[in-house]
Amino acid sequence: MYIGWNILKALWITFRRFVETYIDDLRWLFKKGFGKRYTPETIPVRQHPLTKRGIFTVQYPQERLPLPERFRGFPFLVYDDETGKLRCTACGTCVRVCPPQCIWIVRATDPQTGKPLREPAEFYVDISICMNCGFCAEFCPFNAIKMGHEIEIAVFNRADLLLDKEKLRRPLSYHAQIHPTDYAQEQGGKGE
Repeated sequence: MYIGWNILKALWITFRRFVETYIDDLRWLFKKGFGKRYTPETIPVRQHPLTKRGIFTVQYPQERLPLPERFRGFPFLVYDDETGKLRCTACGTCVRVCPPQCIWIVRATDPQTGKPLREPAEFYVDISICMNCGFCAEFCPFNAIKMGHEIEIAVFNRADLLLDKEKLRRPLSYHAQIHPTDYAQEQGGKGE
C-alpha cells in the first residue's frame, strides 16, 4: 500500500507538470503572441529554476539558454584591442598548474642575440584533454588567459581540437563582454 501511494504521488507530479506546461504555453501565447513564446528574451524567464513550472525543454540549437557569467568553457588568450599584442609573457605558470597538462608553450627568442623574449613563439591548448578547471586563468599573473563560453567542440578530426596561438586569441573587449563583473574588478584593481 505504501509503495503504491509513492508511485501515485510521482505520477501526479508528472501529470501536474505536463498540464502546467500547456497552461504556461497558452498564457505566453496570449501575452506575447504566436511567434513570441520562444524568443531569446522569454526563454530565460520561462526556464527559470525558481518558477518550477512551465516548459523545461529548450529547442536546441535554435533556442539557447544564456550561460551564466561565471561559466567556465575553454581557455583563450587575451590580447590588447589597440596594439594587438598578447598579454602572455610565456612564464609557464599555466603549464605548471594545469592538472591534465594540456597546455604547451614555446618561448620566443631574439634572432640576433638568442636571448629569450617575454612572449610565446608557440602556444597550444589541447581542448580534448582540457577539463575546464580554470586553474590556468586563476594563476596567471598577467591575466593573459581567461575561460571562455565556448562549449560546442564537435569536430570530424581530432587534430582540430589542438588549438594554437592564433585560434586561441580573443580581444580584451570579448572578455569584458562575457565576464563584465570580473572585468570591472580587474579595471578597479589597476587604478588602486
